[in-house]
Amino acid sequence: MHDLRLLLPACSAWVAAWAAITLPSAGVDAQAVAWSLWGAAAAVLVVLAGGRVLGRRRRGCDPTGSDAALARIPPARARRRVSGAAVAAGLLVALSCSAMAATSAATQLAERARSPLATAAETRSTVAVVVEATNAPQPMRAAVWAADEPMVEIDGVLVSVGGEPVGPVPVTVGVPETTGVEWGTRVALRVRVQPLPAEEPNAFRLVAPDRVEVVGGPPPWLDWASTLRHGFADAAKGLDGDGAALVPGLAIGDTSAVGAELDAAMKASSLTHLTAVSGANCAIVTAAAFGLAAACGFGRRTRVVVALVALAGFVVLVTPQASVVRAAAMAVVILVGVASSRRSGGVSALSLAVVLVLAQNPWLARDYGFALSAAATAGLLLLAGPLARRLADVMPAPLAVSLAVPVAAQLACQPVLVLLDPAVAVYGVPANLLAAPAAPVGTIVGMLGCLVLPFLPSVGFAFLQVAWVPASWIALVAHGATALPGGRLPWLPDAVGAVTMLLATCAGLWLLLSRRRRPAVRRAVATALVLLVAVPLGVVLGPSAVARATHPGRWDVANCDVGQGDAVLVRSEGATALFDTGPDPSALRACLELLDVETIDLLVLTHWDADHVAGSPAVVGMVSTVVHGPLDGERSARVLDPLVAGGADAVEVESGRRGALGASRWRVLWPPPETMPGNDASVVLELDGPFGRALLLGDLGEEAQSRMLRAAPIGPVDLVKVAHHGSADQSERLYEELSATIGIIGVGVENGYGHPTDGLLDLLAQAGTVPVRSDRSGTALLTSNGDGGFALWTERGPGAVAPRP
Repeated sequence: MHDLRLLLPACSAWVAAWAAITLPSAGVDAQAVAWSLWGAAAAVLVVLAGGRVLGRRRRGCDPTGSDAALARIPPARARRRVSGAAVAAGLLVALSCSAMAATSAATQLAERARSPLATAAETRSTVAVVVEATNAPQPMRAAVWAADEPMVEIDGVLVSVGGEPVGPVPVTVGVPETTGVEWGTRVALRVRVQPLPAEEPNAFRLVAPDRVEVVGGPPPWLDWASTLRHGFADAAKGLDGDGAALVPGLAIGDTSAVGAELDAAMKASSLTHLTAVSGANCAIVTAAAFGLAAACGFGRRTRVVVALVALAGFVVLVTPQASVVRAAAMAVVILVGVASSRRSGGVSALSLAVVLVLAQNPWLARDYGFALSAAATAGLLLLAGPLARRLADVMPAPLAVSLAVPVAAQLACQPVLVLLDPAVAVYGVPANLLAAPAAPVGTIVGMLGCLVLPFLPSVGFAFLQVAWVPASWIALVAHGATALPGGRLPWLPDAVGAVTMLLATCAGLWLLLSRRRRPAVRRAVATALVLLVAVPLGVVLGPSAVARATHPGRWDVANCDVGQGDAVLVRSEGATALFDTGPDPSALRACLELLDVETIDLLVLTHWDADHVAGSPAVVGMVSTVVHGPLDGERSARVLDPLVAGGADAVEVESGRRGALGASRWRVLWPPPETMPGNDASVVLELDGPFGRALLLGDLGEEAQSRMLRAAPIGPVDLVKVAHHGSADQSERLYEELSATIGIIGVGVENGYGHPTDGLLDLLAQAGTVPVRSDRSGTALLTSNGDGGFALWTERGPGAVAPRP
């Protein structure tokens, strides 16, 4: 049996941390949350202490003595007294842990409010800061951070503002990749400051640095790990295929080499956890160090110290990601228990680790990586054994154990996964069963290669070659699972979907594991399970089925709902063009399936930002010709190479290039020759065909729009794809000259950037242009009525007719 006494304190601390960092956005002070919890804990303590005092007084007043008084208490009453005291004590511990997490959040939020950056944000002034990176830099893929050269995002803490030392407030900033920032590097910048909501782990975003200077390298205890990581990644590049990209991920959690297509396949097949460093990796490191110390004849406490040192070195090597922090904290709890001869159970160690980690960093309560790591571990500890025993009734025990492990992890994680992507990976468990034997081999051999490589390069590379074999197998499994039909089962989104999934999971587990023979109860639970599954599927699949049945068979232009990004389809006499692919392959794939689009004659990639090209894996093998603007090194190669391998011809275009799409003609208006890659190098295409004239602007900014207007007259059009998702960076003169009937805007719901801006919507209104927004309409279909107007069908509402004014 598992000791579950610390499970309630861990869950309570998680809820309290979440509330303390979330409620300030609703006007509730985090200090109030903390004091309320401390007050409740004090009240329970008073009640508990009062009960004990009263019990002593009663025993003291008994003339026969306390022992005799206790002996006369009926056993049932005595048990109730003991259980009541135990419940009160458990509640006191839970409230104390919750209060501790909330107090930590309130203290850190107060530190943020006192920071000089808060004043700089209010006055919109530029300040000189020094920031120390607290993690390895991450590539910046979101379009809002796009730049002419590769950028990386740095999470760090403030060291000084205006030359004055300040408290370590967490911040985030984007800098050129060539800056060479690593964990522990100190960077001096002059920046503007944007405050972030209380629920964000970073207090401020530092915007538009005009001076980036490295003023201090990592300390020696961090520098060695950076050298080792880069050497390992460079050596892995000497391998071939997707296996080369996965070897660093399996060994040390470095997924920087994983391309968009492989990343999408790993997510669709529920295999991304294999490249996320977690408990398995920490267990391997600590067990190896503990065993090595034992082989050297060291005592128990010395072995624990050696294991702790090895664990600390491993955390430094892989960097303190959320899953690493959880796993390391749990390992420390277990090792301290070993050193003190007090072995703790897995659930107790996990619970205590969660409490300690949230007390140090309450913002992990909103971190999906931390939640998935904790949920998967809890699932393995609590569900794998019972599932294996139940499955062993109908299959051989070894097979039951092999199946129970991925099923337990998948069931525990699925409610959290629904928050990330409202769908169920149908082939997740089979894919994990196939990949499971390969993952430990790739991890252990890859880690050995990483450690040996600096000293014996040839031996280290031999280890990498061996690790490449299981890594390639895992990639093959991921691609195979993704290629199967029906791999993604849609589900309700957000909290409603997560709660529904949790209830359905609990009902299913009770039916499977419960041995009680109560037909009425089992029928009731089975009925609830059917409803919990059928209703969400009906709600999600019903509108899609209705959309398939009701959308017009003939349409000219489709604005696909792909979130915060662009994906516009144009049809002309049986030929189909796609302008950009959006940020999400699954969202684009859903739109193409809705509209029964199986081939794409012309794919226009306006520029290389992720919200315009990251969905390209969805159309690999479907495209005949790709036209694009100026290449951008590896960014463009990652997108184009799979398309070309799938049979597409890639052509770089500039202003003046012309072509045909069925009965329509197209002309490139922008960019001019020798334009550097970026938003203002977006390919702008003019289409002229039976549906009228259309102009698609990519992410062109106001200055580039004005230059395009000066280069050549454009004249009125019937339809315009609004630039940059409706940002404020627009040329009023251009939209006045276009005077379009329809302006389509690819924009995500609550996108956080304020798109489309009120200024842009006012500009369209002045020009007589009707906006069609994907955040409100979903996928929208436009059908020309022949006189410059369009019939409009929308996925989320009734159609309308937009006539030419």
